[in-house]
Amino acid sequence: MKYIFYSLAIFILSCSFQTEESNSEVSNEEVHKEQPCLTELPSDFQTGAEQIEKVLLSLKGKSVGIVGNPSSQVNGKHLVDVFMENEVALQRIFCPEHGFRGEGAAGASIVDSIDEKTGLPIVSLYGKNKKPSPDLLNDIDILVFDIQDVGARFYTYISTLHYIMEAAAETNTKVLILDRPNPNGHVVDGPILNPEFKSFIGMHPIPVCHGMTIAEYGQMINGEGWLTDGIKCDLSVIPCLNYIRNSKYELPIKPSPNLPSYKSILLYPSLCFFEGTSVSAGRGTDTPFEWYGHPKIEGNGKTFTPSSRKESPKPKLESMTCQAHSFDEDALLEISCSSKLNITELLSTYALLKEDFFSRPDFFDLLAGSDQFRKQILAGISEEEIRESWEVGLTQFKKIRSKHLLYP
Repeated sequence: MKYIFYSLAIFILSCSFQTEESNSEVSNEEVHKEQPCLTELPSDFQTGAEQIEKVLLSLKGKSVGIVGNPSSQVNGKHLVDVFMENEVALQRIFCPEHGFRGEGAAGASIVDSIDEKTGLPIVSLYGKNKKPSPDLLNDIDILVFDIQDVGARFYTYISTLHYIMEAAAETNTKVLILDRPNPNGHVVDGPILNPEFKSFIGMHPIPVCHGMTIAEYGQMINGEGWLTDGIKCDLSVIPCLNYIRNSKYELPIKPSPNLPSYKSILLYPSLCFFEGTSVSAGRGTDTPFEWYGHPKIEGNGKTFTPSSRKESPKPKLESMTCQAHSFDEDALLEISCSSKLNITELLSTYALLKEDFFSRPDFFDLLAGSDQFRKQILAGISEEEIRESWEVGLTQFKKIRSKHLLYP
């Protein structure tokens, strides 16, 4: 009898909720659309670089080098220009992949040069040498690292950070990281890198998405003894002010030429796997990493034709009309709310192309961090089983990661 009365009460209550929903004319689906899964940044948020008085105080009386690129901004002005205005003793600039002013295409060698605006020497860390030689640090007391990362293992700025810290440790040079949010900081997912597959697009035993800011990552490199012979860098950090990890962070400037939008940055960790296949991830279009496509697969009503351009010379499937799979706002919201890599698209596209899919298997394995993921796809392993195979590694990584976090 109690069960009957309880069921009746639930029924009456549910009818009441349905009436209220009907009166307000707002469905659950519409409410879901209006409620983003990521919170807004507080109004008093600041990046490390924006706390410029604290930065300048840290550099007072010191000979300085800077590791930067176009993302090294302070309220719309480049940090190098701010340093010059404040008479910081800046000796030279070190730049990662894509160059100091962001002129380089993905994978293109960057050469040493002179910054036309300041006359300072620019040393490339993406070409013949990815690590500064000791003679380039002998006259420097402190290296300032200020580069916007996007939270993916194969995004090479964290590899540049490793080599900067290693060179600094070997020459007793201090390193100061000015922290910036990770726009994918809410995601910790993917296969863990096997050391046998170590490369510049994957140097450490971490998942594809590490869920850390660049400063947190630097602390992990140091704390876990990942520099050669376990040496330690004299590392300090100016953290972001009033930052919460699951905040939505739309970058004020694109972090590299082929990540031009917030949408591309959210999709990049998932769609970058297509770089090791015959499928285009949109390089050579106005919206790279916002869609993917191939001439032989059915899209969802759109097409694109990759063409050679400055930021993407000779792109995959150049001049070929590709049936495109694009992501609308609902799909993007679902991806951002899931806090997981989207591998569904990868698996479904493989099922259509089969033997024509893995055109660059070795590169795919470097992206994945081992050959296991590719072999799982070839064997027809389900998405659920693939994700289960990641769990032990992810659990272990999260324990390590927790020791180095700066933000809630």
